[in-house]
Amino acid sequence: MSRVSVPCHVKGTVALQVGDVRTSQGRPGVLVIDVTFPSVAPFELQEIMFKNYYTAFLSIRVRQHTSPHTPAKWVTCLRDYCLMPDPHSEDGAQEYVSLFKHQMLCDMARVLELRLILRQPSPLWLSFTVEELQIYQQGSKSPSMTFPKWLSHPVPCEQPAPLIEVDGCYDLNLLSYT
Repeated sequence: MSRVSVPCHVKGTVALQVGDVRTSQGRPGVLVIDVTFPSVAPFELQEIMFKNYYTAFLSIRVRQHTSPHTPAKWVTCLRDYCLMPDPHSEDGAQEYVSLFKHQMLCDMARVLELRLILRQPSPLWLSFTVEELQIYQQGSKSPSMTFPKWLSHPVPCEQPAPLIEVDGCYDLNLLSYT
């Protein structure tokens, strides 16, 4: 199976404030990133790829098309996925991450929109996000290809001619010395 990149629009991050907004003690600990697919009909999501930038935990919600007569609904499909084993150290802080549909808590069919919820509880990192976000859907099955017979049934390799040693030297041309 092949995968096909889905064109998407990543909206700006929205910070949810933790602490007192009026003092320097307050800092964002949660960011929300909405991803829309303006030129794509509802699709089946296969994979999400991104580069982490100091995000400790990731949750993903998906808005799915249900039926023509009911409004689309938001469903949590990934909850508190650990991107950094220890939020206070740099392990996993700048790793590339691939999440596949089998890792999700819900069916990833008929996707209209994604919402990424990023958390960083450590006060050590002033900023955090995800970068280079790419969304993939399943591509069409490649048609079976027929190959020419000479490619499908290669001729067995010829055995190399034995080397003949003459006066401590090997004769590569198998010619006799005079």
